[in-house]
Amino acid sequence: MEALRAVRALGLGSWCIGAGAVRSLVWDDLHGFSEPTPLDDVDVVYFDSTVEGVEHDSTLEIRLRHAMPSVAWEVTNQATVHQWFARHLGLQVPPLASLEDGVGTWPEIATCVGVFLRADDSIGVVAPHGLDDLFHLVVRHNPVRADAQTYRERVASKRFAERWPLLSICPA
Repeated sequence: MEALRAVRALGLGSWCIGAGAVRSLVWDDLHGFSEPTPLDDVDVVYFDSTVEGVEHDSTLEIRLRHAMPSVAWEVTNQATVHQWFARHLGLQVPPLASLEDGVGTWPEIATCVGVFLRADDSIGVVAPHGLDDLFHLVVRHNPVRADAQTYRERVASKRFAERWPLLSICPA
């Protein structure tokens, strides 16, 4: 809740905390773990087509680090992800149209989930592919943007089967 409040304080229009921060919390709970799995980072995604470049993302990360210094924040404007793909991977991908479009491109269906905090402190959910895979402990390739090899590498590098032994991991 503290992290959600910190991000809400940024005043972004369309945002969520997502990916591993949500997925791991749910899977830890479904496995009955008493201690949460340590996170490499907390992914904050937002959509603002009026902002260009990564400088704004960096400014938001700095603000979040000041609010919660113990968290490794990673902030990404989904409206500019296509530029990152071009710069870093040499791939031309179409621009995303919304926050939901961005969340819906993540490599595993169960990871395509984000949560945000409304003004009344109720929690909103962004889940373009639904919540079934997340809550049924299924790891399935999302082919929207990640190829099968990327999916397989992520499943191995994230050590899903080792960390959460009740998972059903689908081949790509």
